[in-house]
Amino acid sequence: MERISFESVLPQVFTHHKDFKSEIWNSKVTFERGYLYLVEAESGKGKSTFCSYISGYRHDYTGHILFDETDISTYKMCDWVNFRRRHISHLFQELRLFPELTAFENVEIKNQLTRWKSSTQIKEWFEQLDIADKLDVEVGKMSYGQQQRVAIARAFVNRPKILIADEPTGNLDPETSVGIMKLLDRINRTDTTVIMATHDSSIVDQMRRRVLELRKGELVRDQAKGVYGVN
Repeated sequence: MERISFESVLPQVFTHHKDFKSEIWNSKVTFERGYLYLVEAESGKGKSTFCSYISGYRHDYTGHILFDETDISTYKMCDWVNFRRRHISHLFQELRLFPELTAFENVEIKNQLTRWKSSTQIKEWFEQLDIADKLDVEVGKMSYGQQQRVAIARAFVNRPKILIADEPTGNLDPETSVGIMKLLDRINRTDTTVIMATHDSSIVDQMRRRVLELRKGELVRDQAKGVYGVN
């Protein structure tokens, strides 16, 4: 899949609001493969809904969302199951991990569906995420930043073409936020398109990749190189 296009998409709940104004709805936006996109909007303006539409978890909208030339309104449930298994992953704002399971078990649950990685490969990915010592620790006993890394490992276990990240640095301290941005940058370097919804545009300065920032449906920054840099 080379692109995702939003054409005048609007949640149905807003269709009767004549004076409705939004930073992300009722616009024409195209996401090209391989870039890291920053979709900026204030909290409570529909960023999570935006992410859910791309992932196919919600369908209550007017307008059109296209994957290449295909309108996703034509997808059936089985199409979405196969698509999420092979092409797309969603890093939820609330993480949606199982606190009573270990970090490894949380990732292995998804891996059982995709069969993309071996146990050895998953453990190597944990090492890259700097949580190798947390493999057998119950997620509920880990810090939020560590849980976020487990969620990233789970989201990337099927090597998706598209990663949707909903407020990935929300509720994190600045140092941990930088670490999460480095991980997303590393994922983007594997030719995975990263679409990140956030209310904090300053995090773009932590990247050393081309980052496209969208606000009110328009490109407001084409950041070829960030301030701090990512190794």
